[in-house]
Amino acid sequence: MPRENFNDLQAFVVIAREGSFTRGAAHLGVSQSALSHTIRSLETRLGVRLLTRTTRSLALTEAGERLYATVAPRLEEIEAEISAVSEFRDKPVGTLRITTSEHAANNILWPKLHKVLGDYPDIKVEITVDYALTDIVAQRYDAGVRLGDQVAKDMIAVPIGPTLRMAVVASPEYFTRYEVPLTPADLARHCCINLRLPTYGGLLQWDFEKDGHEVKARVEGQWTFNSSTPVLRAAIAGCGLAFLPDDMVQEQLADGSLLRVLEDWCEPFAGYHLYYPNRRQYSRALGVIIDALRHPG
Repeated sequence: MPRENFNDLQAFVVIAREGSFTRGAAHLGVSQSALSHTIRSLETRLGVRLLTRTTRSLALTEAGERLYATVAPRLEEIEAEISAVSEFRDKPVGTLRITTSEHAANNILWPKLHKVLGDYPDIKVEITVDYALTDIVAQRYDAGVRLGDQVAKDMIAVPIGPTLRMAVVASPEYFTRYEVPLTPADLARHCCINLRLPTYGGLLQWDFEKDGHEVKARVEGQWTFNSSTPVLRAAIAGCGLAFLPDDMVQEQLADGSLLRVLEDWCEPFAGYHLYYPNRRQYSRALGVIIDALRHPG
């Protein structure tokens, strides 16, 4: 195949990975019609169909699956080597994609990184808030942030924050209508504000521990959100009990807009870690990010 057609292969790999012409076109910065023409030209030159397309779905043919399995890793190797060559520049450079939770993005990544990145104008950081346990290799992220016990064993993990504790909180107004819960079992008689996680579509489980006794509570209530900020807002408004990281509610506990209960049932647990693939070397730009985020001790 002529060298000028490598762009066709790159376009094919992006579509196969994204599973959509719409997302593929957005990723490549081209129109859907131009991308469709590129793929048709590639299929014509190869003499085989690579994709099966309907109005609602897109799938790889057997030939497409083989081409993707063969070409995608090699293109990634080429990109990695080009990135490695760029490291010979005087300053770290590149775009880094990081997937993380909302809490870690607001309380760790932003406070630490915004102080440092001003000194590195050639480093760009794209932070995606996602509660799912994203496969950073498959989704082409440079790094991810998870709690320590959630990091896969084949990844390199760097602690970036202290141990965490959860807090069960509600407004003073809420407790004029409901008795203060003394044990996790009492939550069955309360309105609780749920957080829905994208992993398996389930709700966040409220985990408690006291004197070695663990309790996993499934709670119910009128309100469910898919991020923690509206959960906090609803708790302040008196809509129910919320289960949030305690550093997220310190201001409200201090000014009295929220009250804390079941504190003796909320034990500390492993904090956030930045993790990345176990490769022989990483970019200088990622090294800057790691040094900025690394938690002492």
